[in-house]
Amino acid sequence: MIDQILYEHNPAPGKLDVLGVEEWPIWEKEPSEFPWEYPRQEVCYILEGRAIVTPENGEPVEIGRGDLVTFPRGMKCRWKITEYLSKHYRFED
Repeated sequence: MIDQILYEHNPAPGKLDVLGVEEWPIWEKEPSEFPWEYPRQEVCYILEGRAIVTPENGEPVEIGRGDLVTFPRGMKCRWKITEYLSKHYRFED
């Protein structure tokens, strides 16, 4: 299913080390709402804040600090950032 958001709350620190999360770029955004489409799969780790991401044909998913989230390639969604958000992120082919 293209609109499936996968997330894990508070993954083990060892898992984050293996993924190299600390080396990924950081994206920050103030509270806002906007549409988004993922041309490639994105994996991100939420450093702070909260957001509700609603896939075009799916149920809303609330993400926040400590969540490791994977957004599938091709997914169209709507982001609603409810608290200032900061995340490490990586795009995958």
